[in-house]
Amino acid sequence: MNDLPLNKLQFYATAPYPCSYLPDRIARSQVATPAHLIDARVYSCLVEAGFRRSGAFTYRPHCDTCRACIPVRIRADDFTPNRSQKRAFRRHGNLTATLLPLRFHPEHYELYRRYQSVRHTSGGMDQDNQDQYSHFLLQSHVRTFLVEFREHSELRMVSIIDELQDGLSSVYTFFDADMHGASYGVYNILWQIEECRRRKLPHLYLGYLIRESRKMAYKAGFAALESLVAGQWQPANPPPTE
Repeated sequence: MNDLPLNKLQFYATAPYPCSYLPDRIARSQVATPAHLIDARVYSCLVEAGFRRSGAFTYRPHCDTCRACIPVRIRADDFTPNRSQKRAFRRHGNLTATLLPLRFHPEHYELYRRYQSVRHTSGGMDQDNQDQYSHFLLQSHVRTFLVEFREHSELRMVSIIDELQDGLSSVYTFFDADMHGASYGVYNILWQIEECRRRKLPHLYLGYLIRESRKMAYKAGFAALESLVAGQWQPANPPPTE
């Protein structure tokens, strides 16, 4: 972390807190500060080093004994979808994506609340008010854009994405979780891979793979996946063939 352009940053560890993904674990994070020095160039270097962003905070796992969180990214040009991913892409091929500036939309917030009430009822995020929602998703010091996906006129999904020097970073996605049989999450990753290709960016950063967590283990099912191990990006285990 002493290399340019990170040498002007400071890094501190948070106090221990209950892990959001593995209920029997205690987590800690390493946070990069000050936020105003983390511009697009610095942020790209941090993400390549395994960091993520939540609002104005840039962090990575820094747990005392657990190493379950593994940073992963997809090599966009080398990716080939499997059969189930192709089906998901066809199933939702009538979705229309629109890129929007990062600002508050009441309709997006209502979809977020419904999504949290179905998917994360025990995490407290289903109680987020407008200010908490905005601090979590709509604060950014880097190049960030918002994508809404509609089926005809109906809002189905929203993604917040950061643009890096070497790729896109998938910050957060929420969708209509009441649509049974839908594969919005898979479709969204496939769309972001295609967006990397359109922008001629080599990588899609997906945050952390946690194989012991059902919510985070799905990332292992994508081909051309790389993981950050001991400071080096290397091919991850090949996904199962479908």
